[in-house]
Amino acid sequence: MNSKLYVGGIPYSSTNEDLKAHFSAAGNVTSAQIIIDKMTNRSKGFGFVEMSSDDEAQKAIAMFHDQEFQGRRLTVNVARPLAPREDRPRRAF
Repeated sequence: MNSKLYVGGIPYSSTNEDLKAHFSAAGNVTSAQIIIDKMTNRSKGFGFVEMSSDDEAQKAIAMFHDQEFQGRRLTVNVARPLAPREDRPRRAF
């Protein structure tokens, strides 16, 4: 099991600190990162939370999956590893 969690459905107004404080109810949060769009500099509505142990990660899934956070329902799952991208030619603009 992995202690890194995918969190979807995060309100766009939430901060990393809000996310970390919310998940700290399930245990020790190592890191909390909301993914930001590079072009608009706004939240994409999802992020990742890393718990200090697998047991705490399981507890966080049980506590927060399909529960409301700041007006939106969260989706909490174990994060999957990033799939390698295909080699493709760069486009010139």
